[in-house]
Amino acid sequence: MHVVEEFFTHLWQQYTAINPQAKAIHALLEDRGETVVNDHVALRTFNTSKLGIDVLSDHFLAMGYENRGDYDFVAKKLRAYHFEHAKNANLPKIFISELLTEQFSNDLQDTIRELDEQVTPDQVREPDFLYSGRPWSLSFSQYIALLQESEYAAWTAAFGYRANHFTVSINHLTTFFDIESLNQFIIDHDFAMNESGGLIKGTPEQLLEQSSTMAPMVNLEFSDVNHLVPSCFYEFAKRYPTETGRLYQGFIAASADKIFESTDTQ
Repeated sequence: MHVVEEFFTHLWQQYTAINPQAKAIHALLEDRGETVVNDHVALRTFNTSKLGIDVLSDHFLAMGYENRGDYDFVAKKLRAYHFEHAKNANLPKIFISELLTEQFSNDLQDTIRELDEQVTPDQVREPDFLYSGRPWSLSFSQYIALLQESEYAAWTAAFGYRANHFTVSINHLTTFFDIESLNQFIIDHDFAMNESGGLIKGTPEQLLEQSSTMAPMVNLEFSDVNHLVPSCFYEFAKRYPTETGRLYQGFIAASADKIFESTDTQ
């Protein structure tokens, strides 16, 4: 199996193991005769010298990806890159973001430093690091303390390295032609949707429309207790052509900002 395909296979298996709703929706679409194409995957990290996106990006570059955009999320204190494969436009895009830890309290910074110290540079360089899960010990009280400052920080500390979400490309579907009808299909099958900023984020004028499920709760093991926390979600994206006729491949920061809230505690 090719390295890139192997990466996405492992990432999908790990993601659906903790988020069976994505597998269920995927199956519902296939039952309609659809071949589900993944628009992009998203990963989260912290901006430490060991775990920052500039370091983790080496994994994508080694698989033939190129950095095609950077984004700032001022309110959530994040920055992000998006990558596209240099030679194969059919491969999913990769969206990776990092928490700007220095913009938070000393307590949060101390906790992230403690987590970071439990990981070695050699671990980070391993080919399977991005789907290795949580590489540090985390107590539930640490999780709650992080959650009070940043949902993103708490989620990343709890789940570690895995896909935060996969994304169905609506452009590749043959039985849905717009995001509204797909959203209705998802709702009709009793999946909760993210309504922050509206059910649909973005507009045809912005060349990208997105929606997503709300992350289901999972019973996660912490160092001291098991507890229900929001897991991963499934996203849906419809892209529109630019003036050149090629589909827009980037991301809208304001829309992504609301998509991040799919893992908010409900």
